[in-house]
Amino acid sequence: MKLYKEWVTITIDYHGVRRLADDIRVNVSKVMVGKEQLIDRLFIAMVTSGHVLLEDVPGTGKTLLAKSISKSIDCTFKRVQFTPDLLPSDLSGIYFYNQQSSAFEFRPGPLFTNILLADEINRATPRTQSSLLECMEERQISIDGVTHQLKEPFLVIATQNPLEQQGTFPLPEAQLDRFLFKLNMGYPSSEESVNILKRFKDDQPLESLTAIATSDSIVEARHIVSKVHVSDEMLAYIVALAEQSRRDEAVLSGVSPRGCQALLKAVQVQAVLKGREFVTPDDVKDLAVPAWAHRIKLKGTLHSRGGAAASEEVIERLLQQVAVPTEEGIMS
Repeated sequence: MKLYKEWVTITIDYHGVRRLADDIRVNVSKVMVGKEQLIDRLFIAMVTSGHVLLEDVPGTGKTLLAKSISKSIDCTFKRVQFTPDLLPSDLSGIYFYNQQSSAFEFRPGPLFTNILLADEINRATPRTQSSLLECMEERQISIDGVTHQLKEPFLVIATQNPLEQQGTFPLPEAQLDRFLFKLNMGYPSSEESVNILKRFKDDQPLESLTAIATSDSIVEARHIVSKVHVSDEMLAYIVALAEQSRRDEAVLSGVSPRGCQALLKAVQVQAVLKGREFVTPDDVKDLAVPAWAHRIKLKGTLHSRGGAAASEEVIERLLQQVAVPTEEGIMS
């Protein structure tokens, strides 16, 4: 149990990360009603340098959630409405000639921020969508042969409407694989709907929301959660699930190695939020669907007939098929 003694020496740091997540959840919940799990998963994405794709019908609070998260953290925030005429340079920025200084100067675009809300991302052309690949993966942008580093943390929260297909460009697999999670807002319950009406009847709580965390605290949390213990058996469990996805008869292309790495980072944060210093199969089961369902591609007829729901069913089936590590294996 030597490793466990090493965990104890940094327990206070884990508690600090958990308190940070609790504070952000409570603060955002002043605006959002009944979205605690979504808030936690956005926190996981920030800490792991991941990105989130929010998909649901209009009016369910996608943009409001993104703005509430950004206002809870003392960091920069930009919102871009994606349209078919949006150009890559509209996101990255341009070099322009300054006649006063007789030199070219760089004017940064909205990508130079901590949190970017890419509203209705599937309305932009594939060329503009692909311009996000480098910045989402490498946290940098190359413009006219010059590489510009982005701020840390850097989180893309993209939204899309699953119903309106006219005038949209579905995200390609390479783009989807850059998102840590694909999440659905869902309709509120009757009780939650009443609370929403009460909360917004006389006030706009978003306007009074203040920051309760710094961008530096998010970066520090990233270093802390990377120390969460993951046994070899748990690593093998994640790999076995990914390999099973590639063998599934309904799947054309399964979970990639990048998908395995993304899930690993996510479950380390999940363990801390659950008050543990080691990862368990329950952490994997909690996050496998939002982390992997959008990464697999189903075979033709199944893809067209089932869509996102069918992909989620495949991941759920994998979790039933693959043997779970024993308690001894989790702690080894």
